Amino acid sequence: MFDFQDQAVIVTGATGSLGSAVAAAFYQAGARLVLGDRHIDRLAKQYNDAERVLIQPVDLLKPDQVENLVYQAVQRFGRIDVLANTVGGFRSLSLQDTSLEDWSFIHDLNLRSAFILSRTAIIQMLEQGSGRIIHVAARAGLSGSPRQAAYSAAKSGLIRLVESLAAEVKDAGLTVNCVLPGTIDTPQNREAMPKADFTRWVPPQEIANVILFLASDASRAINGAAIPVYGRS
Repeated sequence: MFDFQDQAVIVTGATGSLGSAVAAAFYQAGARLVLGDRHIDRLAKQYNDAERVLIQPVDLLKPDQVENLVYQAVQRFGRIDVLANTVGGFRSLSLQDTSLEDWSFIHDLNLRSAFILSRTAIIQMLEQGSGRIIHVAARAGLSGSPRQAAYSAAKSGLIRLVESLAAEVKDAGLTVNCVLPGTIDTPQNREAMPKADFTRWVPPQEIANVILFLASDASRAINGAAIPVYGRS
């Protein structure tokens, strides 16, 4: 569907259910991949293609490791055309049961990591005069819900980050957007909600298709958008 031949694409959270689907979709579309995650053993077994794939361990909460991820990508492929960040996480907690540690953990995982990554990658993209950044926010970022105060606040902050950065770089040849999944059809979610109607959930591969669209030239007029991809969930 899309052609990313010779384009350099960073995918973070590449071992997760969504991240692995995004990485596979970009690979099938011909991209040169930089796959970042804290746990890379599975990636090394899955991608035996040293010419097109660079696997890099990274903790997105550690700026020096993020800087190294970007540095290694540029050293290997000369540029960064696309950054697809799928890192995030959810905890269901009532507000009175949310400790400061819980609040910090959820914000670090969903928002602080995206800030560090964006701040680092944007330097290279501005130097190039081109680039696409796509983050994974969530429908929960649009409004608050019971037992989702910390998560909703973090994802709302991520949407605002995307909007702000998009406005900053709109005249520099870059775009910054995010997708808003609802419940993703993953083994973990099926196990956590065994009585749910799985047919209403969106498979990771379908979200990956939207991310590839936002990374493609077909989306060049879209900037600062939060795209719903929650199907019937």
